Amino acid sequence: MQIGMNTIIIFKAVARKIFSLFCVLTLLLTVNNAKAQKSYDVVVYGGSSGGFTAAIQVARMGKSVALVEPGKHIGGNIVEGLGSTDIDNHKEFQNSLALGGLALEFYKRIAKAYNRTAAFEKMLANREKDMTLWKTESSVAEKIIQGWLAEYKIDVLLESRMKEGKNGILKQGKTLKQIRLEDGRTLAAKVFIDATLEGDLLAASGVQTIVGREANSMYGESLNGIRGQTTHAQFAVKVDPYKIPGDPSSGLIPTIQADELGTPGMGDKNIQAYCFRVCLTKVGSNKIPFSPPPGYDRAQYEIYLRYLKAGGKLYVPKANLSNGKTDLGAWHDLSHNLYGMNKDYPEAGLAGRKKILDQHTTFTKGLFYFLSTDTAVARLAPSLQKEWSEWGYARDEFEDNGGFPRNFYIRDARRMVSDYVITEKVGRKDDAEEVRDAVAVAYWPMDVHSVRRIVRNGYAYNEGFVFAGAYWKAFGISQKALVPRASECVNLLTPTCPSATHIAFGSMRLEHNFMDLGQVCGTMAVMALNKSVPVQNVLYEELRHRLLADGIFINASKLPLPLEKKVGK
Repeated sequence: MQIGMNTIIIFKAVARKIFSLFCVLTLLLTVNNAKAQKSYDVVVYGGSSGGFTAAIQVARMGKSVALVEPGKHIGGNIVEGLGSTDIDNHKEFQNSLALGGLALEFYKRIAKAYNRTAAFEKMLANREKDMTLWKTESSVAEKIIQGWLAEYKIDVLLESRMKEGKNGILKQGKTLKQIRLEDGRTLAAKVFIDATLEGDLLAASGVQTIVGREANSMYGESLNGIRGQTTHAQFAVKVDPYKIPGDPSSGLIPTIQADELGTPGMGDKNIQAYCFRVCLTKVGSNKIPFSPPPGYDRAQYEIYLRYLKAGGKLYVPKANLSNGKTDLGAWHDLSHNLYGMNKDYPEAGLAGRKKILDQHTTFTKGLFYFLSTDTAVARLAPSLQKEWSEWGYARDEFEDNGGFPRNFYIRDARRMVSDYVITEKVGRKDDAEEVRDAVAVAYWPMDVHSVRRIVRNGYAYNEGFVFAGAYWKAFGISQKALVPRASECVNLLTPTCPSATHIAFGSMRLEHNFMDLGQVCGTMAVMALNKSVPVQNVLYEELRHRLLADGIFINASKLPLPLEKKVGK
């Protein structure tokens, strides 16, 4: 009996300790869960130019907001080399007239950073054109963005990637409740904004998206789909595409796809080529010399030798930014625009995207090394090689990546498909479709780069480039293009993947337009919250009043028509 009583006493003591430990563990788990879960009025996913302006606008309007970026940097294309922005860089039109709101404030901050505020304000007051005043080094832009965000109570979460696919969200009915991050954190919000360039949150939330080119017949367009003739940035010389010249059975040299042209006007899954906007310099103290990347394969550049042999003139870097730097873009007939290599990127998933990014990185670094050092290039074009050999990567840009951009210029990926789809009809001079709910203005021609390089009539052929012409005008961007169908989701917006066709999106995909639309989405999010209504039910007249008060330009009819002359790019 005594042994039994001792056993009971011991058991009770152990039970008390276990209970105490359980309580401690429960408390710790509760604390950890509280840290892992956070709620906001608005969560912006994606640190693009549309993302950071959306977050700033939400904060300015007094709501709590998190800006969540999968990578290490906020700013999107602007902080990845796109410093020579498409503002006032063509003599046939002046699109700076359409800038306002946070977009204009951003460039005023750029001007201040370069001590050129007086010149910038004079240019604005006199409605002058000076494209140099709009340019910036990526490192300067990033510092400005960081400082700007720090002025507000915005939780900036870097290296915070949403779990892939439907595992990345929690949705109840038509309402998005949470996004779930790879590290286990969850972020709840009343309204979400997908400001990625890829449309990842849209897709995960069950919102319909599209990748590629629609058929012209789908929306009654003329510039979409497969192009029967591509004249812009077409090969200036005839380049044999076969491994053994003249012998189709020998196979194709690198960069050329084994595709048939197809039926002109039909749709496909092809997207605009991506490239890196590379920052180079000749300044010796700041120059990192070109070197062969891991996996360098000289054979990948055969097309460049054939181009030179045929009498073609390849591009060379030019200092078009401050401090002797380049924003080396790619829109030429042959450059580091890699047609067709990015086709799977938008829907590839993280591993697939990394593989495509790595392929572009290796090819581009290898190309610069090839042009600056290869003996065959020296023999065929000595002056070209001499010029390339004087350049190198800028040491003070992209310092965490050896002077090379961390990401390429994503020209288009997924686009939302909503009840209203912007088409080329709104941007035509004649019989344009009226936009009654404009929230910003696109003042740029239909501009899509070629999507693939194929063989046509026995020679290399770039297919898909559309740019400029005499048909176009500025147009208003519809409020309805920023929200999904109400049957899909009632608390999600997007500034960067609007409901637009491939060709119409080409007029809207400029960074200052993304900034405009980010500000608009931030405004709509707050207005929806204040009235407890779906984002689709934000009243246009109330939105318009606020946008005008905040300085956003929305009246395309006040802008002059572009001159009727084909514009070079």
